[in-house]
Amino acid sequence: MADPETFRFADDGVIPNSTLPLLLYRTVLPADPAAMERTFMTNFWSGGWRNGIFPFHHFHSNAHEVLGIASGHATVLFGGPDGRRVQVKAGDVVVIPAGVGHCRQAASADLLVVGAYPDGADFDTCRGEPARAERVRRAIAAVRLPRCDPVAGALGPLLRLWG
Repeated sequence: MADPETFRFADDGVIPNSTLPLLLYRTVLPADPAAMERTFMTNFWSGGWRNGIFPFHHFHSNAHEVLGIASGHATVLFGGPDGRRVQVKAGDVVVIPAGVGHCRQAASADLLVVGAYPDGADFDTCRGEPARAERVRRAIAAVRLPRCDPVAGALGPLLRLWG
């Protein structure tokens, strides 16, 4: 398997981001939500959902997240307001480290996203509240690495790129 595209984002004072790179796998899975869920679950990413991507900046302080684009396409701003706009389309998979901001900027009417978390971890939704900044940064630092890449399992590039 080819390595995914990687993106790194620094703490911008509001969105903490992560020292781990965001991973973007292009056209790596069938554009089928059930197939994506099976692949993620086989690789110990569960607790999933089907929906879209919030249209506001947010991040998760207590879990990494995988997003599989099951149909449609979107423009997502990763890393906070000064981050990077990325186009994603059906078949793409994005692995977002805990703390990395994401916000849907635009989407097709048929956008469907399958999300999941390592070992079905509970997740929170944070929006960068200054009063919680230190507690959130400590929580992000405590999030363990997943045991497998959500796409390619134990032999996938995630562990090498995040290890």
